[in-house]
Amino acid sequence: MGRVRPDCPLPTRDGVSPSCLVLPAGCWPRLADFLAVRLPAVSREGWLERLRRGEVADAEGRPLPPDAPYRPHLRIWYYRSLEREHRVPFEAELLFRDDLLVAVDKPHFLPVTPSGRYLQETLLVRLKRKLGIETLSPVHRIDRETAGVVLFTLQPRSRDAYQSLFRERLVVKHYEAVAPWRPEPLPEVYRSRLVEGDSFMTMREAPGEPNAETAIELLDVRGELALYRLSPVTGQKHQLRAHMAALGRPILHDQIYPRHLPEPDPDRPPDYSRPLQLLARELGFLDPLTGEWREFRSRRELTWGRAEAAHGGRDTAMA
Repeated sequence: MGRVRPDCPLPTRDGVSPSCLVLPAGCWPRLADFLAVRLPAVSREGWLERLRRGEVADAEGRPLPPDAPYRPHLRIWYYRSLEREHRVPFEAELLFRDDLLVAVDKPHFLPVTPSGRYLQETLLVRLKRKLGIETLSPVHRIDRETAGVVLFTLQPRSRDAYQSLFRERLVVKHYEAVAPWRPEPLPEVYRSRLVEGDSFMTMREAPGEPNAETAIELLDVRGELALYRLSPVTGQKHQLRAHMAALGRPILHDQIYPRHLPEPDPDRPPDYSRPLQLLARELGFLDPLTGEWREFRSRRELTWGRAEAAHGGRDTAMA
């Protein structure tokens, strides 16, 4: 089996790449004691059981025993796992694949990469399991609540060339969003300064030099709602959601803007009946390796809040 990083001694397991941790200076009797403090989502007994199963290894890939002493500066590798993870009942659709890139049409509610309460129920892990490509890596990210086009690289050596396109703003990005319609005219381009908000999840506008820019176009009006094309020039966190809320047109079913609603109970299955009406419709760029123009377009449609929103829109399994 392959390795995700040249220095990684362990293979991908069930679509999940090993995580790496260098032990800091400190005094703990045993490695398990440190892990229980540093990564408290797993109890000390849980870590002891993982050590017994050989799921924690040193830099050479040798399993560490349950009574392993704590050694500062030791590099360890371990597999993440969750005791309980709710199934996300929607599938991604494969749009394109060659020797360099994979383009996928992501459904609402599915995170791109493992984080927090999501591990197996993520686009990256599902793709690795489905396609059998351990070196897959996302070139960019979209929010868990957002549906649409996500791009992955297959080869580690070409990853930076594609990621640099996004860093240098060389990618044409078009989104679609359903939000309230208002008779007052919209700015063709909206600019503001976005900074971290009062909570981890939020962004807010602040005085100062703008660092976020979005082109906005009205596409359709249906009663009190409208369909907008949003084309971000910059890539600030939650930029489209924050900008639409600032313009008095918060995106339909947004749980964060303009007001951050309480997080749902993690022990209960999520409510999939109100997907955020935001879709990453299209990506286009000049390929830095082949010189050809690449363009990928989502086949999904926003529901405008209709009853079928409970099904998360168009969710065709990866082919």
